[in-house]
Amino acid sequence: MSEALKREAAAMALTQVQSGMRLGLGTGSTARHFVDLLGEKVAGGLDVICVPTSEVTAAQAKGLHIPLSDLETLDRLDLTVDGADELDGALNLIKGGEGHCCAKRSSLLHPMP
Repeated sequence: MSEALKREAAAMALTQVQSGMRLGLGTGSTARHFVDLLGEKVAGGLDVICVPTSEVTAAQAKGLHIPLSDLETLDRLDLTVDGADELDGALNLIKGGEGHCCAKRSSLLHPMP
C-alpha cells in the first residue's frame, strides 16, 4: 500500500477521536502516520491520553508531546489505532507480521475475540 493511502487511512481513523479519549497507539507505517496527525491535533488543543504498543511509538509520541500512560494506570481504552499486516480472503485483518510490538503490550491492546 502506498504511503499516501496509509496516511489517508490514518486521517480517517483520526476522525473517530474526540477530546477526553484514551487511545492505544499501534506500531508500524500506518500507525506512524496516525501518531503524526494526532500530534498536530494535540498541539492544537486536543486532550487525549495514549498507551503506545512499542518503544518506537512511545518515542515518536513523546517527541510530539502526546500525553502517555500505561495499562497499569488506565482502566480502559476507548480506541486503539493500528494498521493490519495482512488481509485474508474474507477481509479479516491480521496483525503482527512486522514484529515491532511487545507481545504482552500488543495482546492487551489488541485482544483476540
